[in-house]
Amino acid sequence: MKTSLCILSLCVAVAIAEPKGTPTTVTGWVLDSACAYTKGLTKPISVECAIMCAKKGSPLVILRDDGTMFLPIADTMPAAGQNERLMPFAGKRVKASGRVFTRNGSQAIVIDKLEEVK
Repeated sequence: MKTSLCILSLCVAVAIAEPKGTPTTVTGWVLDSACAYTKGLTKPISVECAIMCAKKGSPLVILRDDGTMFLPIADTMPAAGQNERLMPFAGKRVKASGRVFTRNGSQAIVIDKLEEVK
């Protein structure tokens, strides 16, 4: 009985545990995800283009120089899109510090600090 209770307690603890992510700082370009994927861009065409696509609903991402894309996400429930937070940086180079999560080759970041890189 005690063993079953211990196993049950462990299963419940694992089920409700929150993933912590890996603390990371990412430097790259803020651009819309559609252009990053379909056009193979290494940086935004222009600030105006990035803003226009984001306003139409394309999620903004951070594209690192090595081609790795990071999707900014919220760690709140319910989750909220991050375009509004990233809009002032659309088409610009940024440094984002936060927690990175990896799943099946995809990268996401919960941003704690975001600043433009001149």
